[in-house]
Amino acid sequence: MNVLPALLVLGLLLATVGPRLLARASWVEREPVLALWAWQCLVVAVLLCCGLSMLLTSTAAWPEIGRLLFLGAPRGVEAAYRLPYARPWAVAGTLLLAYGGVRTAQSLTAEVRSARALRRRRQRELTVRAPELPAGLGREPAARERLVVLESARPQAWSLPGPDARLVVTTGALHRLSDRELAAALAHERGHVRARHHWLMQCAEALNTGFPGARVFGLFRSQVGRLVELAADDSAARRHGRLATAIALVELNPDHSPTCPAPFAEVPRRVDRLLTGEPRLPVAVRLRLTATALVALGAPVVLAFAPGLRALL
Repeated sequence: MNVLPALLVLGLLLATVGPRLLARASWVEREPVLALWAWQCLVVAVLLCCGLSMLLTSTAAWPEIGRLLFLGAPRGVEAAYRLPYARPWAVAGTLLLAYGGVRTAQSLTAEVRSARALRRRRQRELTVRAPELPAGLGREPAARERLVVLESARPQAWSLPGPDARLVVTTGALHRLSDRELAAALAHERGHVRARHHWLMQCAEALNTGFPGARVFGLFRSQVGRLVELAADDSAARRHGRLATAIALVELNPDHSPTCPAPFAEVPRRVDRLLTGEPRLPVAVRLRLTATALVALGAPVVLAFAPGLRALL
């Protein structure tokens, strides 16, 4: 099989079969960090298939690109990648794939700008509601993380990621939570910040917005939103216990119900998961799943280099 159809078929399989397998897998709730890694490998593999296919069709559409790409390559390598397609088809395929790349870049840029604008607005609101002390008064805040206490009867705790990350908690939460439960709630939010979950959410949202009809990106967006919460729950539970983390989750979401819209509908399931306390997967199983994700990630690259390697042998 020619390398271009092989890449397209591989990309189609990864974009259709892969998401279904991951979404239905029973192990993801036991290993949310590993599941996040698997989703990222799957999505990057699909994008690699599209990008490498665009590169190959561009060499057939415009020979100058091919000569530049294979400049200095051993004899016979360029011929191994020559596509048996008429130039109009190659140009059409290149433009179609390039449109997908431009759409992805535009969506990601728009999402990053929107997230930054929202973060700046929330930072300004926090500054108004809880102004910082002048220099020299009080304890100096941590270099990359600040705890902000807001006056509000509603129990809440959240994080504001960024270069100057902030953990926000209300006085209602301080009154409702014990010291250990409060520490668990803050550890949950700190887990989001340290793992850069906001970057992952922005990428997932951008891909879903740019390609609303692609099931792989839609499932990626929904699954990432759930898995980052589970990963942060585990991060807090490891430090402060599952019971304290579950109680904090309930106290900070007093109006939760299975009929509430997402993500609030997930709260009862997250609490049950914490209280059940299922053990992690065995190390051998985790290694096997990690290797499978790496194989999916490396498959497009291996497939793209295969004709050149065969020409050298």
